[in-house]
Amino acid sequence: MAKYDLTPYLSQYLDRHLVFPLLEFLSAREIYDEREILKAKLDMLTKTTMVDYIIDVRKRLYPDEMTSEDLYKKGDYVRAKQESIQLEANKLFTYLESVPAEELEKVKDSKTLLYFLMKNYKDFELSMIDTIHELAKLRYDCGNYIPVSPLLYFCSLLLAPTHKLYVSVLWGKFAAEILGQNWENALEDMNILREYIDSVPNYFGGNSLQLLQQRTWLIHWSLYVFFNHISGRELIIEMFLYKPHYLNAIQTMCPHILRYLATAVIINRGKRSALKDLVKVIQQESYTYRDPITEFLEHLYVNFDFDGARKKLHECQTVINNDFFLISCLDEFVENARLMIFETFCRIHQCISIGMLAEKLNMNPDEAECWIVNLIRNARLDAKIDSKLGHVVMGAQPLSPYQQLIEKIDSLSVRSETLSGLIDRRLKAKTDIRWGNQNF
Repeated sequence: MAKYDLTPYLSQYLDRHLVFPLLEFLSAREIYDEREILKAKLDMLTKTTMVDYIIDVRKRLYPDEMTSEDLYKKGDYVRAKQESIQLEANKLFTYLESVPAEELEKVKDSKTLLYFLMKNYKDFELSMIDTIHELAKLRYDCGNYIPVSPLLYFCSLLLAPTHKLYVSVLWGKFAAEILGQNWENALEDMNILREYIDSVPNYFGGNSLQLLQQRTWLIHWSLYVFFNHISGRELIIEMFLYKPHYLNAIQTMCPHILRYLATAVIINRGKRSALKDLVKVIQQESYTYRDPITEFLEHLYVNFDFDGARKKLHECQTVINNDFFLISCLDEFVENARLMIFETFCRIHQCISIGMLAEKLNMNPDEAECWIVNLIRNARLDAKIDSKLGHVVMGAQPLSPYQQLIEKIDSLSVRSETLSGLIDRRLKAKTDIRWGNQNF
């Protein structure tokens, strides 16, 4: 399974605190040697102030060694520093909490709020904002994620989008919400970050490479939201497949993300129209990235190789069962993948042997017959079963004009957005050349 594990690729674009859950999962799945996992944890933990966690991992890795006194002293120092900074931060909290609700409603931006505080509280200083940011960073570094979000929320109210700490505040709050498993808030923070990155590129100096890096990080961090939020499996398709900037980032920097996009399309029956666009991307990137999930779609929709698709489906189950983000989708994936094999097979054949169908679906004949009966009963299939002959007889299943229209509109929308982005980039390139200021 190690050859299909994406943790080494994902961790390059994740904050170290977001990598810890992945390592815990790998340890539970026993994909790697436990000592190697512990060494990787310890290597990252030494760059944090999670003293208790460091001590625990060291004891498991080196049970015969005594814990260094320096570690305990480090813990005492960090706690004392937090208490000291907390006293300074409390002054600003007191000011903010005393602001009347009607005044807060008048606040349109950070400048207005700062002006109000400076006018009404003579002791207020701008350095207090840095103090709150420092306190949030200390708590986050200690693994105390829950109190971090409110602190960074205050910072976001008081800082202008052009402030040097503003981007750090957005990323920090997003990470804290993920690690606190507050998925609704995490989705909101993800959208705020995406809007900031996409709508105000000048904050990154117009540097195309830096923008690409920011989008690549957001793609990876957003996986936590997409596979835990109730609407995530639809939103991932919209962002990764139909937002040209993010699709470009995936194709340029991280084609391994196609595993998660492909899984979302397979388990989402309402997004079947996305299959054509997804398969095109998978074909384009097949020379840089392949795994059983992307190969399953290639076998089924490019080569119409049902035996190959059946074998890949078996491999897909192993891959999903050992993927941190996808393990909860296993049953749903298998059910929908079988349905896709069945639907594609039925478009080619009008009369199908249940025995042959069972073989294609990795099921025994009785199980396959029961599965088809359930499909017919739930009105998802126009077919009849001939129990005597052991055949499934398909009815005509033309695509409705409404569905054809929807697919055409979706396709045209994607093409229009892609062309618009291409025109914008070419116009920008011409402008940069004209002024002798072209960016890399």
